[in-house]
Amino acid sequence: MKQHPFAMVIGCANDLPAVTQIPLLIEEREDKLFLVGHFMRNTDHHKAFEQNSNVLCVFTGPHAYVSASLYTNPLAVSTWDYIAIHARGKMQFVDNVALLTILEKTTKLFENDDHSPASYNKLPKEYVNKLAPAIIGFEIEVTELDNVYKLSQNRDEQSYQRIIDHLEKGDDDAKQIALEMKSRKEKLFQDK
Repeated sequence: MKQHPFAMVIGCANDLPAVTQIPLLIEEREDKLFLVGHFMRNTDHHKAFEQNSNVLCVFTGPHAYVSASLYTNPLAVSTWDYIAIHARGKMQFVDNVALLTILEKTTKLFENDDHSPASYNKLPKEYVNKLAPAIIGFEIEVTELDNVYKLSQNRDEQSYQRIIDHLEKGDDDAKQIALEMKSRKEKLFQDK
């Protein structure tokens, strides 16, 4: 989640789904996990969460296409291997003081440079005060956390190794999937 904090925040009101993709801060307090962020006021997702505070946040990690040509029996369907986290909870909106703290923490984390002219502490107060009413801050206490993945774990050992070998030659995501598959290989095939 910390490596891929740009998450889909999904809600539903009046039987209509609403989604936005935003960066989320991950905070641990009193042995509880919280997701913290902000988005524009008076949008479909803001209105949805005013009506229904239930929320699903999807953090997508590395992913890669896997061709059936890599299988020992290529008469099968190609697929996509991936790693994701699904976090569920209830969204609570915060007051303006907490919103400003969220903005400060968000810019500090993602700017990662206190000397950047875009750092929160470099912005004129009039500018922040003018824009802040257009956004709303929130926090989500995570009540359920699911690791969701597909890493060709349903394949035979030879196909599994072919997939790893192929993905190791791919882009960064493919290489990360290959690395994760390698770390699981021994346990996956120990009884076979």
